[in-house]
This record gives sequence, structure tokens and C-alpha cells, in this order.
Amino acid sequence: MDLDAAVWRKSSRSSDNGGQCVEVADNLPGVVAVRDSKVSDGPRLVADHSGWRTFIGSIKAGKIVLLS
Repeated sequence: MDLDAAVWRKSSRSSDNGGQCVEVADNLPGVVAVRDSKVSDGPRLVADHSGWRTFIGSIKAGKIVLLS
């Protein structure tokens, strides 16, 4: 998928100390993309809007635990 038009923003849950920083691009038609801000040219996770809502809902409900 071409992500050249992605407008990346740092997650409000990311710290400012150079640690675990996630950037999200939600301006793309039909998808949400996520990347590690420290490796901006590295791998990206892309999900459709329904999948993204399910993913975030699962994290908030404690069904998915993110490890640092």
C-alpha cells in the first residue's frame, strides 16, 4: 500500500522522552496506519477502520496487552 500521502501524528499516549513513541496516520481513505516514530521508514501496520476500532477497543478492554 502506498503511504506517501499519510499525515503522521504522534499518539497522545506516547512519551516525549524518546521512549515508546507511536505515530498514527488516519487521513488515508479506508485505512489507519501506525508506525514507530523512531524508525519512520520502518514497518507499518495498516488496518481498515473496523479492524482499527476492534484493535483499540480490545486494548482498552484489557484483551490485548502491549509490552514495552
